[in-house]
Amino acid sequence: DGAGRGAGGASSAPGQSRLGAALAPWIPVVGLEIHAQISSNSKLFSGSQVQFAAPPNSLVSFFDASLPGTLPVLNRRCVEAAVMTGLALNCSINKKSLFDRKHYFYADLPAGYQITQQRVPIAVNGSLSYSLCIDNKMSQMVTKTVRIKQIQLEQDSGKSLHDDTRSQTLVDLNRAGVGLMEVVMEPDMCCGEEAAAAVRELQLILQTLGSSQAVMAEGQLRVDANVSVHHPGEPYGVRTEVKNINSIRFLAKAVDYEIQRQIEELENGGTILNETRAFDSKLGCTVPMRDKEGKQDYRFMPEPNLPPLILYDAKSLPANMNHQQVINIDWIHERLPDLPSVKREKLVEQYGILPEHSFTLLNEDGLAEFFESVVKQTQMKPKKVIGWILNDLLSYLKQHSLTVKESPVSSSLLADLLNLLEKKEISSTAAKRVLAELWKGEGKTPLEIVKEQKLELLQDQKELEQICQAVIDGQENEVMAIKTGNRKVLNKLIGLVQRKTQGRSNPVLVKQLLEKKLSE
Repeated sequence: DGAGRGAGGASSAPGQSRLGAALAPWIPVVGLEIHAQISSNSKLFSGSQVQFAAPPNSLVSFFDASLPGTLPVLNRRCVEAAVMTGLALNCSINKKSLFDRKHYFYADLPAGYQITQQRVPIAVNGSLSYSLCIDNKMSQMVTKTVRIKQIQLEQDSGKSLHDDTRSQTLVDLNRAGVGLMEVVMEPDMCCGEEAAAAVRELQLILQTLGSSQAVMAEGQLRVDANVSVHHPGEPYGVRTEVKNINSIRFLAKAVDYEIQRQIEELENGGTILNETRAFDSKLGCTVPMRDKEGKQDYRFMPEPNLPPLILYDAKSLPANMNHQQVINIDWIHERLPDLPSVKREKLVEQYGILPEHSFTLLNEDGLAEFFESVVKQTQMKPKKVIGWILNDLLSYLKQHSLTVKESPVSSSLLADLLNLLEKKEISSTAAKRVLAELWKGEGKTPLEIVKEQKLELLQDQKELEQICQAVIDGQENEVMAIKTGNRKVLNKLIGLVQRKTQGRSNPVLVKQLLEKKLSE
């Protein structure tokens, strides 16, 4: 994996002039900061609606535009989403958290400051377990854990649109003030693959909870990666921050590129600058943005217009409190759905499928439900159903860039088809032909297609025996080979019978008939 590449990079990188550097391996260190947009109808401190791709500046309240005299009102839904996320990531939830102002001057931040939680965030000290495959083999999975330092609530900024032709910048404030959860991971990862696997698992957890839709293409999940390299036993190297990575695949590429770049830079006697970089997905490399040399002073101060955020649990809940006015951590905890790791275990336990298959089922939105629905409606064993789901259904959907929900073949149609196969009414070759017809989405049932194309298995044993005899008579060399002990040639004869019957013969029965005739 990437760790090996990074660690062994010392010996393979160009220009090792100093012996010491060439002998000691490099240890890459990767930490992530992830901004997830909270799934809520309105913004964090105002009643403005949240909606992707709305007309510019159509969702801006007086508070969002920072008109004098406007005050923030905390959105309860955003707090609940952050508590849910914190609990799902094994965090301690702070019963008292504080809001702060972080000052910086930029056109997309009308107030000149962002409201965030710098001193005491809503959740701290969690962990996230994720799995990745060794050597790209799905059958060998290893589970790792990354510590979660904290989760904090904060406002998103607006969006600057740079119009180069008119050399002007336009500002769209629709996104200004939308609620974000910033999830800060400790630097416990060592390569792009690990970072990508951790973010993918976080994304699944957020989507399962409903606390964020986490669609990266819509900017609902943005990742910043902190990367450094150092020799064993030495302190961590100078780190760079790669900002705003907007896809999981790019995250893996950006991190691995940055690790390699730093190793080569250091081996050639250069130094690493503490700078902010961006990943150029077209070139596949990172490029410097602005240097962090002049450390920006954000002049943090407590937000004077918001009291401390107080949360309760079952023990500390005052008796006479109106339940609408308080947030009860235990109440939220009891209602957490099954997380992806638990769902996977249940799938493996209930259906006897392989652990790696449970990952694929959960990774594709709606696929686990589709699988369970097919299993309920068919007599076929789940272990056989999974093959059809992963090898036939999923590969077709991927080929045609379709989601499970867009599949032209419903779970009940696939179940009908698998029932025909299970009852030995058609062969698996014929089943694949029926499936190919079903993809056309013409509204025919599997049975109708079977009848139309005459794909039923030959039930007439006499007819099948005659076909077998004809094949044997026409293949003298093969028959001789089988009789002298070459059993593999038998498969060729079975194939010929299948071809003669256009896939309508049961290969198991054909094999028995041929063996019987050849031993006579």
